[in-house]
Amino acid sequence: MKRIFLVGLLFAVAMMGSHSASLAQRKAAKPKARVTKAASISESGKAGEFGNVEAITGAKLKDYLYFVASDEMEGRSTPSRGLDLTAKFIALNLKRWGLKPGGTDGTFFQKFGLQQRQLLPEKTSVSVNGQSFKIGEDFMAQPYAGTAAGQLVYVGHGKVVKSKNINPYQGIDVKDKIMLVADGYPKGVTYLDFQNGKAGVDYDLPDTYARAHGARGIIVLPGPSVLSFWDQRYKSSLKMTPLVPEHVLRSSRVPAIMVSEKMANAILQGEKLDYAAISKQIADSEFSESFDLSSNKEVKISVGALVETILTQNVVAVLEGSHPVLKDEYVAIGAHYDHIGNSPESDCRPIDGDRICNGADDDGSGTVAVLAIAEALAHGPRPERSIIFVWHAGEEKGLWGSEFVTSYPPVPIGQIISQLNIDMIGRSKKSGDTNPRNANLTGPDEIYVIGSKLMSTELGELSESVNKSFLNLKFNYKYDAPNDPEQLFSRSDHYNYAKKGIPIIFYFDGVHEDYHRASDSADKIDYEKMEKVTRTVFATLWKLANAPSRPKVDKPVPAQLSGN
Repeated sequence: MKRIFLVGLLFAVAMMGSHSASLAQRKAAKPKARVTKAASISESGKAGEFGNVEAITGAKLKDYLYFVASDEMEGRSTPSRGLDLTAKFIALNLKRWGLKPGGTDGTFFQKFGLQQRQLLPEKTSVSVNGQSFKIGEDFMAQPYAGTAAGQLVYVGHGKVVKSKNINPYQGIDVKDKIMLVADGYPKGVTYLDFQNGKAGVDYDLPDTYARAHGARGIIVLPGPSVLSFWDQRYKSSLKMTPLVPEHVLRSSRVPAIMVSEKMANAILQGEKLDYAAISKQIADSEFSESFDLSSNKEVKISVGALVETILTQNVVAVLEGSHPVLKDEYVAIGAHYDHIGNSPESDCRPIDGDRICNGADDDGSGTVAVLAIAEALAHGPRPERSIIFVWHAGEEKGLWGSEFVTSYPPVPIGQIISQLNIDMIGRSKKSGDTNPRNANLTGPDEIYVIGSKLMSTELGELSESVNKSFLNLKFNYKYDAPNDPEQLFSRSDHYNYAKKGIPIIFYFDGVHEDYHRASDSADKIDYEKMEKVTRTVFATLWKLANAPSRPKVDKPVPAQLSGN
């Protein structure tokens, strides 16, 4: 019954001229929206300069947000029923306004798969020279199905770091062999060396090197710390893995196992290094040269795994520009419409028994701001360039949706001239607020503007020029500092556009006391501020879409922000 109710409700709300507040969180009273700025814009004579900007109102943003951040959306986790329902709400409005679908099969939904795996112990086996070993007792396996048989090659730690001239594969060939890898890091290298850059270009881990160079499988020799928690590690290896975007796993994975001390000794018997020597190498972070094991030693590996795929989606729409040539270029604007769901299944922190993290500010505010901008553009004059709107899924899980849409773009990625990202614009720090959790929250006429000057001088100048000639908000550039510890430049969806060379602007109000809590509700939003910020973003987009030339990318992003 609940599903029928929700679908019927969705259609009813989508067809209404203004949206009812009855979907608000039950515990919150709906305040009156303060909308006072429209008259001052008209009086200033600036409205016509920025297209249909006056169509964006705090009252409209409020109506949309009380739906998107309602309990019925269940916190909009990726994937979830609430996220899907929110996507349908957005798409129904886009269709009603006449925007062009930019998703899969002529829809507004750009589908992508999320995959999870589980090892099947009964279909997993390993032997060395015909001697069988027992899963759980002698080895554990990663849940990637496949078989491998062949000779062995010891590759030390198996990690390539080009910036540090580290390559344990020099002078050896792993093709058609099974790699024997010590579970450790060489001196001067940590996991942080593999957090950025590109596998196969800037670095390689054993699995990426194995795939690229034709190895058939991987056997990991553990250090003492792993052996001391062997039983717990094995039990954990039998659980269903967390969801991961399917496109990340499209490269085939070779079978990989980790072996016990008993099995390690059997594999290394008669070789130039025994397991005790390799354990010392792991402990000392000092590894000997790689070498082929004796040719008469053969390992056979067979791994069975269950694979499940769940579909989710970005929501994508296009508004075609009016200029016969410039319409082939695009200004991208987006927000993430997902949030963190409801406890105990998520990281949502409940408040007074409320277990749904509604995500009104994060990022319901950005979601409905982009929706209101789409509506205003659809009902007003068209800009010369085209506009591509993307509501990203999975931002909270690791920028999944923006990584997918920039890897499989609905329009040529080189023809996107800039991307504007709206992620939290609805909260204001009140006068006299001494709560330390609100220390970095912006005021009613202030917003953090991140990245506008980091890639393109022209984009930064245009952003400031529009603001000064329009509503003159206080632009705070605190988070552009390369040494800022929060590193917000790499923490929202614009980052994946920037990695493709597209200059970006990220609008953000600051972390506050209700961040990722059940108390991030629609009644706490400053709708007057939200209107001003949304109109400022619209005006900036309008100027970009009508500029005689695209903003030039004239400087690299600081290494501390880009991760390179």
